[in-house]
Amino acid sequence: MSDTLSYPFPDIPGEGDAIEVAPGILWMRLPLPMKLDHVNIYALDDGDAWTIVDTGFYSKRGVALWQKLLAGPLQGKPVARVIVTHHHPDHIGMAGWFQSERGAELITTRTAWLMARMLVLDEQDRPTPEALQFWTRAGMDPDIFAARAAERPFNFADCVAPMPLGYRRIREGDTLHAAGRDWTVRIGNGHAPEHATFWADGLVLGGDQLLPSISPNLGVYPTEPDADPVEDWLEACERLRGHATPDQLVLPGHKLPFTGLPIRMRQLIDNHHGALARLLDHLAEPRTAHDCFMPLFKREIGGGEYGLALVESVAHCAHLYLAGQATRVLRDDGAYLYQRKG
Repeated sequence: MSDTLSYPFPDIPGEGDAIEVAPGILWMRLPLPMKLDHVNIYALDDGDAWTIVDTGFYSKRGVALWQKLLAGPLQGKPVARVIVTHHHPDHIGMAGWFQSERGAELITTRTAWLMARMLVLDEQDRPTPEALQFWTRAGMDPDIFAARAAERPFNFADCVAPMPLGYRRIREGDTLHAAGRDWTVRIGNGHAPEHATFWADGLVLGGDQLLPSISPNLGVYPTEPDADPVEDWLEACERLRGHATPDQLVLPGHKLPFTGLPIRMRQLIDNHHGALARLLDHLAEPRTAHDCFMPLFKREIGGGEYGLALVESVAHCAHLYLAGQATRVLRDDGAYLYQRKG
């Protein structure tokens, strides 16, 4: 087994363009207004129509870019199906538009559809009491807390199109035919619940479950404050690595297509075991989730990264608590203090 990753397509597709990464499979990119500034989109050629995998944010620019892609590399052929790997906005954002405006069928997991449909209908002008309590228990920086408590929060509907009723469910072990191949559905977890990946003929559509050079965010949120996404992630990685081979071309949700999946799976697992070991050392003294950024991320966290860092820190602290390796007590100000046992 090679101990390195390989990137067969080092050049990225330009805006409105596509690169063929396998017969009948096009790779495209759409921009994101954040540090991770793109999401990968794939088009699977079904002859008289396309199957699209993931969609990017819904916005006026997103619609314009898709219209450019549809008229350009997609040759004006209709999009019959949209597969969504998971419910995050950069992946499901345009799905409702394709359903409503293009008559496409949406295919995804039940949890992905329910989460997205619930969140797109849950529009708030100010943070909910549950969100404020969650931030307090995480030990959020007081200045950041005061600013966020007074402003309109991010709403799913800001970048996810309205989602009409109706979708086709996929589950572990299902087979989906697209681009002349039979794809086996294998379900991941941790980064997003019931995250779908697709495996066929030396190809893997990995979404955010299988990324080459960054580790997906594992976060706890007010929607499920006692979740353990770190445990879910480790279980899914161990299970999926049994299907990995060195020569598979992995088509990820971000960064570059790559080969060398077995070593990457090992890296993804080891990354979190290493973070947990550093965190346990750090918790020799009682600390809030906010206090644990340095051992987890090994660098300073800026304002734009703070929210994702905080939910990931909560996830790792909570994992140690739920695994019986740390205690958790409520401080007088309402923040949870975590401390290593023993």
